Formats: sequence, structure tokens, C-alpha cells
Amino acid sequence: MSDNAFDTDYPHFMGSEIPQASPTEAFFHVLPVPYEKTVSYGGGTGLGPSAILQASWQLELWDGQSKPGECGIHTCEAIDCSQSAEEVIEAIADSTYNICKSGGMPVILGGEHTVTYGVMKGLRRAGFDDFGIVQVDAHADLRDAYEGDKLSHASVMKRGVDMGIPLLQLGIRAFCEEEAETRKEFGVYHYDADTLVAQNITELVLPENFPKKVFFTLDIDGMDPSVFPSTGTPVPGGLGWYQTLSLFESLCRQREVIGFDVVEFAPIEGFHAYDFAASLLTYKLMGTVLKHRG
Repeated sequence: MSDNAFDTDYPHFMGSEIPQASPTEAFFHVLPVPYEKTVSYGGGTGLGPSAILQASWQLELWDGQSKPGECGIHTCEAIDCSQSAEEVIEAIADSTYNICKSGGMPVILGGEHTVTYGVMKGLRRAGFDDFGIVQVDAHADLRDAYEGDKLSHASVMKRGVDMGIPLLQLGIRAFCEEEAETRKEFGVYHYDADTLVAQNITELVLPENFPKKVFFTLDIDGMDPSVFPSTGTPVPGGLGWYQTLSLFESLCRQREVIGFDVVEFAPIEGFHAYDFAASLLTYKLMGTVLKHRG
């Protein structure tokens, strides 16, 4: 394994601590998706999955509360992102479907946020007809198209609500009038950063009618740049480390999480602390899921 986060090397998650579990034995299936085609400010998200996987070799098996790695982690082959956007999305959907049908939980490492559209399609194919999305993000991602592209990272949640998937947004602090109108049109629930962060809210209260099964999508820029400057579109005023974990735990207490992704991580050369933090964040989310699923 190379020490250079800018090498596209995809070792299996936490390979220094646990062996690669077979697809039938693993609970968590980590899917690297180094997709980066529509980023609109800084680049580097295509290098995120590799950096997270490499940094995971520095993690401890014990996450402070449990050993989620012992339930089995299988790292899938990275999605070939040299194809067209439509082909990449279909490949993500197929892989997500296969993970779910094997009884595993998809853990997607992006790549830009567009990858979540493929995951949503895959979940639907796997029979999850009634699930919601809980999104941590700096941006609403509800534009119908951005720069003429309906498959832009800035439009991924619009694709979701167009599919009829209920949406709850956390930590949003940068959106346009079109997105505000889309929220009203589709009844998008939201706790924006000016409330969530300003009041240091750590307990999430989901609407009673929100689906019982939830996919959690975490855009790294939803967290504050003081925690993760390593993203293409940083916005001040975001969630802190412990606030993010507390909100996710409160989600897991109330709903069944059927998968999650960590997207828009763009490693900064020479600053491996952020690679490690993104990897630890992924592992912490795994541990929280297991804690509340018994």
C-alpha cells in the first residue's frame, strides 16, 4: 500500500486489523466510487475513496464503544468512472442492488454527490419502495439542472424527490431561490445550519410520517471547514464532529438505517489528518448503525 494519498489504490477497508470478508459473510459492503465530472469549484473528489481506504489501515478495531469490523467488512471493486455519467449511475445502481440482495449494507465512498442518485436507484431495485433520505450538506442540491446538467452534483437531491423519495436536510446554508421553491413544492423537511449549528442542536426529531427506513448521505462539506477543509465547496458555519455523530445517533434511535455514503471528500496533499478523519468518520457511522440494530 502506498503512503501517497494521490495514488489511486483501493485496499480493503481496515485491512491492517481485519481480513477481507467474503460478500456473503460481510455485513458492511464498502463500495468506492471515484466519480468526479461535475464539480463546480475545487476538485479532487475522485481521489477521496482511495484516500479513505488507505487511511483506514491506521484505524483501531475498537471504535471507543464497539468493534464494528468484527461483523465483517467487504470492500467491493471500485466502480469504473471512465464511462458516461449514465453508465456510471447504472453501475452504482447495480452494485447497490447486489449488496442489498446479498443481505449486506451498502457503504458508498464518493466521489461527487451525484453518486447518491445511483444508490437511490439501486435501493429501489432491491425492493426498498418506502425509504427516506437524510442529508447532511452545506448545499441543498435541489436545482433541476446546474450548468445545463441534470446529473450534476448540485441536482442530486432533486433527482431523489422527483423519484418520490422523502427528504430531510441537515445543516444547509447555501441554496438559491429555485431550491427554496423546490423545498415547498416537494415538502422537504429541513433543519438548516442557522438553527442547527447556532443553537448546537444534537438531537434530531424526525417527523412522524417520515419513512421507517432511511438512507443517510453525508456530504463532507456539510461539516464545518474547520473540521474538513478537504472538500471542493467549503462553506463556513457547518456541523462539528461531535454534533454530526450525535445527530446520526439520534437518527439511528428513531429509524432503521439501510445504508449510508460519505461523499465530496477531496484529500489535500500532505495533510493526511483529514484522510484519517474521513476514514474514522466512516467507521464511527458503522459502529453507530450496529449499536442500534443490535
